[in-house]
Amino acid sequence: MVKLMSTKEKTLTKTITKTNKEKELVVFNDDVNTFDYVIRLLMDVCDHDALQAEQCTLIIHYNGKCAVKTGSYDDLEPRCLRLLEGGLSAEIM
Repeated sequence: MVKLMSTKEKTLTKTITKTNKEKELVVFNDDVNTFDYVIRLLMDVCDHDALQAEQCTLIIHYNGKCAVKTGSYDDLEPRCLRLLEGGLSAEIM
């Protein structure tokens, strides 16, 4: 026996799934900021240790971008704003 979901149940399920999905804070490469500066900013803003910040910075440099933090939109938004204020190019995806 197959149970059919009502339109209301389908909408609620989609809303819950969309709301609970983690987002990524992505930083993009630029030709302006130094490696040391980006490392320090990632340590300060994203709570990375030195090794993690250095690895993310290398990924940004060689791949053009890196997801430096995952989490809820509410957690990532102020971090993204701080990175932008610090002169990096960043986006929540």
